[in-house]
Amino acid sequence: MPGSFPDGHRDVHDHHRDRPPEESSALPREAAPQEAVRYEVPRGAPRGGDRHGDFRTRLAAAVTGSSDTPLVLLGNFEVERQWARGEHTLPRLSALSANAVVNRMDEFTLLLAGEHDHVVLKTQPDGAYLAYLSGLGMLLPTVHTVGGQDPQRTVTEDALADPVLLRTLAGLAAAGAHLVPHGVSEPEERLAATTGMPVAGPGAALCKSVNSKVYSRRVADELGLRQPRGWTCETVAELGAALAAAVSVPTAPFVVKEAFGVSGKGIATLDGPRRADRVHRMVARQAERSGRDAVAFVVEEWVAKRADLNYQFTVGRDGSTRFDFVKELLTEGGVHRGHRMPAGLSAAQFHEVVTTAELLGKRLAADGYFGVVGVDAMVDEAGGLYPVVEINARHNMSTYQARLQEQFVCDDRIALARHYPVHLDAPLPFDRLQVLLEGLLLDGCGGNGLLVNNFATVNAGFPPDTGPRTDRTTPGGPVDGRLYGILVADSDDELTALDAEITACLPSRRGHGS
Repeated sequence: MPGSFPDGHRDVHDHHRDRPPEESSALPREAAPQEAVRYEVPRGAPRGGDRHGDFRTRLAAAVTGSSDTPLVLLGNFEVERQWARGEHTLPRLSALSANAVVNRMDEFTLLLAGEHDHVVLKTQPDGAYLAYLSGLGMLLPTVHTVGGQDPQRTVTEDALADPVLLRTLAGLAAAGAHLVPHGVSEPEERLAATTGMPVAGPGAALCKSVNSKVYSRRVADELGLRQPRGWTCETVAELGAALAAAVSVPTAPFVVKEAFGVSGKGIATLDGPRRADRVHRMVARQAERSGRDAVAFVVEEWVAKRADLNYQFTVGRDGSTRFDFVKELLTEGGVHRGHRMPAGLSAAQFHEVVTTAELLGKRLAADGYFGVVGVDAMVDEAGGLYPVVEINARHNMSTYQARLQEQFVCDDRIALARHYPVHLDAPLPFDRLQVLLEGLLLDGCGGNGLLVNNFATVNAGFPPDTGPRTDRTTPGGPVDGRLYGILVADSDDELTALDAEITACLPSRRGHGS
């Protein structure tokens, strides 16, 4: 398969891979695919959350009190970057092109919103892509685009700089619409205040608190849930003590993680006393310069595991908890590559996941949180669970697959949500992609193929004024992008073959597809 996108988005499973990372700022290497672990499911055992009904309707009822409330969805991905502002951090590296692609993940909201909802996007979606979605029977929301998008800004920041769009959103607010961001941070609160549109979720301060890895460990400890050995650190002294304790265990690898790290950033391996001392001194210098001794880190053992899991539940305004689904995470060279549906857990494993979700939901509700919650978990080599690795108080990549899973992953079929790296000399229009993938795109429920659920990320690296064109002279290339989609098939063998065929057809650093 093609190499991974530099500094690319890897959702939330950057912490407990088969081996610890070399550096918090390391870029993923190209590697051969790692074989996924498949758990056999006994006949009659549950396979995941309730696939019946409409996820969007349930979400609206949970976060606004009524399923009829019109929603305005905002895809401000990697909201952790906002939550981490002002925090002491580890060294990190982020390419401008990678930021541009992440910011175009806003287009995922198109397939979570309902027919009577609205989405705010950085640019108008490709017309052929919209036609493709409509041809699948998708009822699409009203799209509002910002004026003059900046690739390095989130869609929220673009919207705040557009007076015309702000007036439009104020009109929607007057008609009863609620704002549903990917995650709530200060810019989203500012957008809500400017337009008069209520946020369908708790405030930014609470969302940041719940999303902290420090919070995750403390809540798991409080509930008696199994966790890797580790410590929470909220002062420089506590960090120093935890680092010293970690390197005193020569037989176990440990890592230090920022409380608000995301997508492989903000994590470092502790391979000995020298590295631990260097991390401690660096954070201590930051604290001294800022005049603030408060820090937010966790130090944890890097445990052996058989598989990564991600599960989601939704906490309602009334404190109720609804389990949504659990998915297995697939990796390639230790890097998250997608979600497998169903997860293939045993009945006992599934029951433990659901029970943990109920415990966490009650605990988060007690703190005033409501909305979507994503939780990372692991299966150890003996089949036991680490049911809470970290809690994400925001939407997850899986959230944007929910409606598509309900509509297109029919019966007992198998699906894989993943992204394909692409390497382009010029912008690639969707109708050209359709030619490249002729016979490989999904054409409806019951068929095999790839359902594209984000096309904007393909061309995000090009200057915004070039637009999709078919000529090979457009300035700005070559660039790296990503094609996101959900593969659907009847069996693992068919899924593997379909994945390989799509990979071979796409333009990549290893050569152009046909």
